[in-house]
Amino acid sequence: MTPTAPCRVLILYDLGDLIEALAEHIATGAQSVANTEVVLRNPRQATRDDMIAADALIIGTPNWTGIKGTLKRWLDTTGDLWEEGSLAGKVGAAFTTSAGRHSGTEFTLLNVLHWFLGNSMLIVGLPWTPQMEQSGSYYGATAITTLTAADQQQAYALGRRVAEIALRMRD
Repeated sequence: MTPTAPCRVLILYDLGDLIEALAEHIATGAQSVANTEVVLRNPRQATRDDMIAADALIIGTPNWTGIKGTLKRWLDTTGDLWEEGSLAGKVGAAFTTSAGRHSGTEFTLLNVLHWFLGNSMLIVGLPWTPQMEQSGSYYGATAITTLTAADQQQAYALGRRVAEIALRMRD
């Protein structure tokens, strides 16, 4: 019997405050699921083939009241993937960091989720927990000003949840 190829999770994030550290905790969560391979990329490293090869795509951006410009420009070059349906049915999730709790964090997450919906992807968020009262959003993982232990736990949980669901969807 041939072993099943690993589930591939692409974590695509733009550079900025805390975002790389949050991406690494998401990667650790995804890697905790057996038969999962994680690829971390920023827009300068990523290719369209990275997205096509992935079973799941987790996009992170610092909060600039929406997706940061360099990542947005890169995503805008992938319109033909939308037309071809190359990402349809893949799992998607979002994460962001910001300097203040009321600075558009959820709006930024919703911008990323909107991009996923435009590509007919399946969105994965976080189930509510008491911890969310202090940190995070059910739309995706977040960190505000600093990376707390609660933020790290939510990032890990998001990565793990995405990998588990992507494996189920693929199988």
